Amino acid sequence: MTEPARPIRILLADDEAMIRAGVSLILRYADGIDVVADVADGHRAIEAAAAHQPDVVLLDIRMPGCDGLAAIGPLLALDPAPRVVMLTTFGDEQNVLRALRAGAAGFLLKDEGPQELISAVRAAAAGDAVLSPAVTAAVVTRMLREDRAAAQAPSPEDCPGLDRLTSRERDVLAMLGQGLSNHDIADRLGIGTGTVKTHVGAILEKTGSTSRVQAALLAHRAGPASRPE
Repeated sequence: MTEPARPIRILLADDEAMIRAGVSLILRYADGIDVVADVADGHRAIEAAAAHQPDVVLLDIRMPGCDGLAAIGPLLALDPAPRVVMLTTFGDEQNVLRALRAGAAGFLLKDEGPQELISAVRAAAAGDAVLSPAVTAAVVTRMLREDRAAAQAPSPEDCPGLDRLTSRERDVLAMLGQGLSNHDIADRLGIGTGTVKTHVGAILEKTGSTSRVQAALLAHRAGPASRPE
């Protein structure tokens, strides 16, 4: 007899009680998801994560005391380490960049719908990146703007690994540049999400990118050179 799959264990940290209540309600009614704790700041998130060993931590960026950015490092230092997905509002581009550099696995807008929230949690637990298209677009725009201000924007020839990508991988890279999810890319290309995930992994490996956001930035920097001929 096959053992039932263990529920995905979720820890939620947000200083707004209404947000915690709403997110918890949505996730507790989803199949295969268990909210093991919800807390109001980063210190409590670290303590609760050590006690409950969640698979995924949904972490607000802005909280009093220890905010989400300060909590990322200690959370990722736990054994086992959870996947950390930041809950953010549009316009938090700089904080999202800081969270990305600190090791966050993804970003989710607080006004996403219930199904998007559930899908994001399941994707994060499965090891997939969780990036709201709107957040991806905002972060890429911010990074490109900073590149231009620092006069550091590379030419297409300076973008490593592009010449190693297959035509299909370039298709996927261009869609990453649009902030599309694996599911959306699969729909557009008429392939499975597992195949998309394989292509994304190949893109990251060949280009030396460490995240989907970095790959999206590469697509914008390279421009037409990132697209198949």
